[in-house]
Amino acid sequence: NVKRNASLNMFIFSRCLFSLCLCSDSDKTMNNRDRWRVYKRVCAMFFLAVVALTIVQRGSINMGTPFELERQARMHGSQVAQPETSSEEKPRSYLGLKSFWKVGRQKPQLKAWAITREPMITDDSSPGNWDITSSNCSANLNLSSQAWYMGLEDNFRQFMLYRHCRLFPIIINHPEKCTGEIYLLMVIKSMATQHDRREVIRKTWGKEQVINGKRIKTLFLLGKPSNDAERANHQKLVEYEDHIYGDILQWDFLDSFFNLTLKETHFLKWFHTYCPRVQYVFKGDDDVFVSVENIFEFLEGSSHDKNLFIGDVIFKAKPIRKKESKYYIPHALYNKTYYPPYAGGGGFLMHGILARRLHWAAETLELYPIDDVFLGMCLEALQATPVKHNAFKTFGLVKNKNSKMNREPCFFKNMIVVHKLLPSDLMHMWHLVNSDLNCSKKVEPL
Repeated sequence: NVKRNASLNMFIFSRCLFSLCLCSDSDKTMNNRDRWRVYKRVCAMFFLAVVALTIVQRGSINMGTPFELERQARMHGSQVAQPETSSEEKPRSYLGLKSFWKVGRQKPQLKAWAITREPMITDDSSPGNWDITSSNCSANLNLSSQAWYMGLEDNFRQFMLYRHCRLFPIIINHPEKCTGEIYLLMVIKSMATQHDRREVIRKTWGKEQVINGKRIKTLFLLGKPSNDAERANHQKLVEYEDHIYGDILQWDFLDSFFNLTLKETHFLKWFHTYCPRVQYVFKGDDDVFVSVENIFEFLEGSSHDKNLFIGDVIFKAKPIRKKESKYYIPHALYNKTYYPPYAGGGGFLMHGILARRLHWAAETLELYPIDDVFLGMCLEALQATPVKHNAFKTFGLVKNKNSKMNREPCFFKNMIVVHKLLPSDLMHMWHLVNSDLNCSKKVEPL
């Protein structure tokens, strides 16, 4: 800058002298007094030019600094957001509990707060890619001084310590799955160790295909393996499996029962990001029987609004207060008498537009440890009512698990979803239903 300023000053001075010489040469009869006036005018012009140039340059320097600082602040602000409840302290063990939200050692990172919430995203906006690159999230140790927290069981304490940790990086991603027009996206919750279930689904109802010109795509949702042995072996198998089939989405949080809600919220964010032209979504577990033919028959049988959400819906379900139950919930986490209506997580069907709206609703609610109830809370926030359909059997065909009706292929032939089948049973039932099965009439179990 100094060299450039000096050059400009010399250029102005030389031009002024050149002008003076022209004036002198053009009028040989000019007397000394007139010549002295010209000299003064040239010097005044030179002085004013230098002063003006200096003022402009200083102004640009002074203005450039705050703009550069503002740009750096914006860049820093886009990468770091302050959590609502987390502490700035480094993560450390608490009450002997080991974090089940993140595996392995954290790589050294710049000091930053965890990103726990995103701004509300409208239906018309989409970030275009998965924008979470780190999960540097500390335990919320402020809870340790509260009496209600100390009365919780260990697993619920752990859940509450890391409840604000909402967003995690994606390990395996396939945005190309939503390229173009997709009529039905089949999304299945699975775990790294359950590769046999995924294999059977790919060979049966989860096969990617085109029916009457309408494309069907399949995806499996995974977290990270939950113990050291699984991380050492099964993770490599998952990566090889994905290399072959290219149908796995995996995020960097541990696969556990309470983290099923994270799997729900991360899929909704992924769907909102990559799937603007998916018409319908089926979402279920990896131990269910599904009839794609019956799904098509239902969808094409009549028109459906944009709030379509259908499944085995439970109304006025009460939180389970028995501690021995897998679904036990203490009063401190939910003190209402009833849950909002929700569909059994074994399998349900929804409109793609509603799925994108559910992403917004999930961002506004606190995480809840039971994923299908949490989705019911999201539907309630959107004022969307789930619809019960008798072809969705997420608790088996009949309540008596030993009943022969639960193994009757003519019943399966008329269902959309039947829950709780081992891989061998699913394969056997699939062959029976898709063989030359002669059912005298359509039947439906009570």
